[in-house]
Amino acid sequence: MYNLIWSRKELTPQKLGAFCEYYAKMALTSYGMSVYTAEVDDHGIDFVAETKSGFLKFQVKSVRESTKYVFMRQEHFNVEDSSLYLILILLSDGEHPDMYVIPAAAWRNSNSKLLVYHAYEGKKSAPEYGVNLSSKTMPELQQYKLEKMIDTIAGCAE
Repeated sequence: MYNLIWSRKELTPQKLGAFCEYYAKMALTSYGMSVYTAEVDDHGIDFVAETKSGFLKFQVKSVRESTKYVFMRQEHFNVEDSSLYLILILLSDGEHPDMYVIPAAAWRNSNSKLLVYHAYEGKKSAPEYGVNLSSKTMPELQQYKLEKMIDTIAGCAE
């Protein structure tokens, strides 16, 4: 059994990120997908998975329950790429991780409060796609639960 106290100070953002990447890979592998990892984090892609129809690319983000926003820089998250997905893993103390699989394409023309785009025109920050996490947006997030998305992403897994 592994630790379920995600707020422990020893769990740095880097350690949580590493745990969640492994967790996501194991989850997809458990559904029969073949998972491949690059030696170097290449342009925001954490790993790829093979299906009969081709390869899918995944970026993994971990979020503790106190976090209300997570983002991906536009330069590393192409919403026009139909093979790109965000795996969002929510960590609440005392509970197993909740995993969500959101297609990058979901940000195209999104006018939801959950999936947002910030251009930051004329500002120092680079443009980004984000996920707003709140009690109001959680119902919308539920459609992306791994259990609901797995047939879409792995339905054609070998």
